Amino acid sequence: QVQLVESGGGLVQPGGSLRLSCAASGSISGANNMGWYRQAPGKQRELVANIAQGGYTNYADSVKGRFTISRDSPKNMMYLQMNNLKPEDTAVYHCNVARYDTLGYRVFSYWGQGTQVTVSS
Repeated sequence: QVQLVESGGGLVQPGGSLRLSCAASGSISGANNMGWYRQAPGKQRELVANIAQGGYTNYADSVKGRFTISRDSPKNMMYLQMNNLKPEDTAVYHCNVARYDTLGYRVFSYWGQGTQVTVSS
């Protein structure tokens, strides 16, 4: 019954910026990991950025200094601000909300449908 919907993707020139949004509906109570992932055709899915317990943030080395993950819990929203975009950032971006137990096992994981980001001149 949980729904995650991404928005904000599009076509942008190198050096441009986009802000992705993820809106959650339904109960995501107990989630302790929230993040953005991306997958380009023919490539493996990769973690872009996530927020773990205590608000700890983690970024892929390739996006550090350019992307910022944030959340607005009262609004059930999560964002990814992407600046200085590069062609290699082109991918479908998905948001994810999950819970892992103390041993690291997944309790639940929800995914959005994805939003396309294309960086091209």
